[in-house]
Amino acid sequence: MQFHSRKWVKPEDLNANETLFGGRLLGWIDEEAAIYAMCQLSEKKVVTKFMSEINFVSAATHGDVVEIGLETVGFGRTSITMKCEARNKDTKQKILTIEKIVFVLLDESGNPKAHGITKSA
Repeated sequence: MQFHSRKWVKPEDLNANETLFGGRLLGWIDEEAAIYAMCQLSEKKVVTKFMSEINFVSAATHGDVVEIGLETVGFGRTSITMKCEARNKDTKQKILTIEKIVFVLLDESGNPKAHGITKSA
């Protein structure tokens, strides 16, 4: 798995327990996964189709640096499937895992579009 981006946990990212708000982390992951899909498909018009069970393993706190890793699992006719792991940059402790994230490539009308790609770039 390659870790493509890093996010610094700031006070505005915290929940009532003073740990990283899960929704903020999921937003970061969705954005990074979209960029990853765009790079793999060499197209920009991609949308999130599916995200499997999200497993929060440990917490991140103020000042932590979170790394987001993605790996291609496979390609469909119009889609790319990947898995994700977020971890603490310094300790390498897993914060979250997602086994399956699916993005779909769209045409100009917003319909699924075949991409013809069968392996990672």
